[in-house]
Amino acid sequence: MQQQQRQRTIHSFFRKSSPENGNNSGVSASNSENRLKGRDLARFAVKQERIDAEEARVPLAGDRPAEDVFGTDTPPEKLPRKVLPEKSSESGADGRSSLFSSIMHKFCKNEKSAESDERRNEEDSVAKDRPASCEIGAIQGLTDQQNLSRCFHKDEVTEVSNYVDKVSSQLETCDDSLGPETPAMQSLGSRLKRIQDEGVINGDKTASNLLNSSKRMKLLQELDFENGKDMDVSEKVSSKFDWLNPSSIKDKNGNRPCDVLYDKRTLYIPPVVLGKMSASQKQYWTVKCQYMDVLLFFKVGKFYELYELDAEIAHKELDWKMTFSGVGKCRQVGISESGIDDAVQKLISRGYKVGRIEQLETSDQAKMRGGASVIQRKLVQVITPSTVTEGSIGPEAINLLSIKEICKRSGSENGMTVYGFAFVDSASLKFWVGSISDDASGASLGALLMQVSPKEVIYEGRGLSKEAQKALKKYSSGTNSLQLTPTITDFMDASEVRNLIQAKGYFTGSFGSLGWDSALDSDIHQDLTVCALGGLVSYLSRLMLDDVLRNGDISFYHVYSGSLRMDGQSLANLEIFCNNADGGTKGTLYKYLDSCITSSGKRLLRSWICHPLKDVGEINCRLNAVEELISHPEVILLVAEYLRKLPDMERLLGRVRAAVGSSTSLLVPLIGEKMLKQRVKCFCSLVKGLRVGVDFLSILHEKEHELSSLSKVLDVPSLNGSDGLDGLLSQFEAAVDSEFSNVQEQAISGSDAETLSALTELFIENSTKWYQVIHALSRIDVLRSFAVAVNCSCGSMYRPVFLPASSGSSSCKGSGGPLLKIKGLWHPYASLGANVGIIVPNDIHLGGDSKECSPRTLLLTGPNMGGKSTLLRATCLAVILAQLGCYVPCEMCMLTPVDIIFTRLGATDRIMTGESTFFIECTETASVLQNATCDSLVILDELGRGTSTFDGYAIAYAVFRHLVENVKCRLLFATHYHSLTKEFASHPNVTSQHMACALRPNDGSSSIDDKELIFLYRLSPGACPESYGLQVALMAGISRNVVEVAAKASQWLKGSIGKNFRSSEKRSEFSTLHEEWLKSLLCAARDSERGFDEDACDTLLCLYHELKNFYETGN
Repeated sequence: MQQQQRQRTIHSFFRKSSPENGNNSGVSASNSENRLKGRDLARFAVKQERIDAEEARVPLAGDRPAEDVFGTDTPPEKLPRKVLPEKSSESGADGRSSLFSSIMHKFCKNEKSAESDERRNEEDSVAKDRPASCEIGAIQGLTDQQNLSRCFHKDEVTEVSNYVDKVSSQLETCDDSLGPETPAMQSLGSRLKRIQDEGVINGDKTASNLLNSSKRMKLLQELDFENGKDMDVSEKVSSKFDWLNPSSIKDKNGNRPCDVLYDKRTLYIPPVVLGKMSASQKQYWTVKCQYMDVLLFFKVGKFYELYELDAEIAHKELDWKMTFSGVGKCRQVGISESGIDDAVQKLISRGYKVGRIEQLETSDQAKMRGGASVIQRKLVQVITPSTVTEGSIGPEAINLLSIKEICKRSGSENGMTVYGFAFVDSASLKFWVGSISDDASGASLGALLMQVSPKEVIYEGRGLSKEAQKALKKYSSGTNSLQLTPTITDFMDASEVRNLIQAKGYFTGSFGSLGWDSALDSDIHQDLTVCALGGLVSYLSRLMLDDVLRNGDISFYHVYSGSLRMDGQSLANLEIFCNNADGGTKGTLYKYLDSCITSSGKRLLRSWICHPLKDVGEINCRLNAVEELISHPEVILLVAEYLRKLPDMERLLGRVRAAVGSSTSLLVPLIGEKMLKQRVKCFCSLVKGLRVGVDFLSILHEKEHELSSLSKVLDVPSLNGSDGLDGLLSQFEAAVDSEFSNVQEQAISGSDAETLSALTELFIENSTKWYQVIHALSRIDVLRSFAVAVNCSCGSMYRPVFLPASSGSSSCKGSGGPLLKIKGLWHPYASLGANVGIIVPNDIHLGGDSKECSPRTLLLTGPNMGGKSTLLRATCLAVILAQLGCYVPCEMCMLTPVDIIFTRLGATDRIMTGESTFFIECTETASVLQNATCDSLVILDELGRGTSTFDGYAIAYAVFRHLVENVKCRLLFATHYHSLTKEFASHPNVTSQHMACALRPNDGSSSIDDKELIFLYRLSPGACPESYGLQVALMAGISRNVVEVAAKASQWLKGSIGKNFRSSEKRSEFSTLHEEWLKSLLCAARDSERGFDEDACDTLLCLYHELKNFYETGN
């Protein structure tokens, strides 16, 4: 019944005549009406066909009079498209216009492409002069090429506009999908995109031109707003504000985006335009023009709204419907109060900065100030991915880094680049400052980036040097995306920064009466560091984080000083924090050691890994504590039981401290009560967590006689007695229980805010002691994690033995000193790889101790994929674990402390920066040659392979000899240059070993090229005879035919070029060291006046024994 009533309604609607032609006597009016019917009723042709087929069982709509049109309420079943013959004319039998006349060509098989092209050309020419009334037809979805080419006379414009208004209002209520989808049947909401897509697909520029017409958009908006409906503008359209369009946008200083000084954070709005805006528009755009890089939510009643460019982003990221409404009838999206927090978290997790403009009063309060008064609003909060303090932010530190760069042109640092830096963890309220010097490799800046792992880096808008940009791109890879933010005005002179901090009262709690700048006493580049701090301070102040600046603690950050130094390249090569496969943590040293329970323990573990110890006494203290935990498994279980009850107290304490003196946000209606309740919960959680921690530390204190070594590692304040923390904490617990017993349900009042403020001020008076408790619990968590790594190991673990650096240098001149002796070494990630359960231990012996002498250099050869790189990495990881205070995966380990670890592993290039593989090799090697000492551990893998054979060999030879004879460090040098092994075969400071392998015949073949290569992964003495590249090529899938050709070429090259290396073959008996001895002897013989000193006699004696041994062997 309802369906029939709807049909009659539509039927009667289309029978109406135009008001201007109600008598139906005018020829023009009649023709116009018929034309409109033929034009607009085409949209319902398929629906008409469906109705006729099911209900009336009569011929097609083309044979019916126009008044017999019916509709349905629900979408009927789809029918297959009927392809009409081409002879079906556009006129019925009676000569009248058919219902299908305007779209007949879409259902006909047209084979005359020439006529179609001619018609399209006519349409393009007519469209240029088409009036706006004809464009309305295209807007409403009439994509028929003949209809688009029609043009009304001037006296018909008014009639067409009125008629289109009626038709569009009816079409908006029609959502039926009838039969196969055709352009005339698509929903109104998606026609903008459909018209644009058809223009691209069909090569028709008419629809595209109509879409981009600003006049058309204006008419479209007017049509929809007149009907009282907001238009869905999910499709991307340009802004109604000319000064916001990309073609004319400027910053506040009038600079265009192509200008060097363009500040993308600001927007220029013409004063004339701003003066004509409404009060609410001025409120929004006055703030927005200063925060163009921030998504600003504007509070309107019980909703938060985003406008224009911000609305586009929310529509794209959150799939919110975009409409024309809101402030100034512009593009807008919105969400209710209940969903704002979740929306903000989603946008922040996707890398956006989000701000909230809140109402400072209710509508009733605004009315009390006067009838025309507008609700007062203010920007009260800006949250970024690098300054977020609440929500699901994970245990990792979220740091914001500021760097300032200068290039030194004179003095001891000539040619070096110096970076001043400052970074902050807003959640824990901690600032760090410092400076570093770097060379062209950017390894020191890379070390800073790997250690800090910032979410965002801010720097001067004039840009960084190419080296700094390369380092930022290279060391920002991994799971965490790095956001680079250039600023124009944030960086000031050092004197201006000091005056600003003094005037604003920032860092008042740092170093007490000494002042915040006491943290810079050990910095040799103080002004540069202060400039970097100034950039950070200005940036945080713009983000409304004055509470963080005022209550934050500032400390000096040592990148290298006092610890085992690992530059950015070494951290990346050894996969300390992120692997080289996908940038994740699987298969990294951090993941291997991370069994921490608390979030603060995980952050402390990362800090420890960045800075392994060098002092033997401190290392042994940690080892003693770990050994005690291993020997007392019940204590490990007790520690885990208590630590699981702890919240992230470090961040809770930071939030409590940040709330001191902060009352601005509490004055905001609605959110003020919400924020106050959050602060109450935060304070209560902190007090309860500290109670658990203090109780646990008291238990450990009672067991001090059993865990004496663990107690020495912890720096715990007095817990009991009149000044103990136990009694002080009990007072705060009593206050919380009496004032905030039911925080979840009770309402928060103004008196509660005063109570919380008083308790907070009393609590932070002892913040240093609370931090000591939290840090002690974190240290226990990390040491427990070390013990768990030992207990869960799949192989043998050994406590390393450290010797003083001088104890190994007494017995062997020239060969003593630094020592690294490991027996049964295996890679700590062996249990995580593909070959689980296959652990092949190897022995490493570099340097000498008090009993024996051993060369400090290992020249390593072996087949490809034979395990050379794995052995090199395992050696470095063993040293790092030992100096962390953790057990080492081996059967025995003895060493002297290492000051620097250098690694040159793998082959990479940087195409975008124009750096080849060999150039990167040389850059990294240069850093090794400039900074390595005799206490360093250097790992070089296949140096010289990025260039020609002879140049590569020459460079490898020169670097190897310099490190062996001049630097005299502990060196592992892997190479495929077998002539190098001959050159240094008898060198007393070099030992040659290789990764063993075996050849297994295939199908009884005796050819070496047809044998299967078996990797044994065992370190064996002597040099490997060859690299077995042909066998590895077969394993990699290279066809046998190609490998056979390569084998023949290899034999020919060995025969023709090998004779050129005969001189180097003889060097195995007369090494480069012998050559130096001979030169010294000749110089001594020529100097008749000076005579022979003790060193010359020793040289002569050594040469005598070598020559004697040479001739005695029959050579």
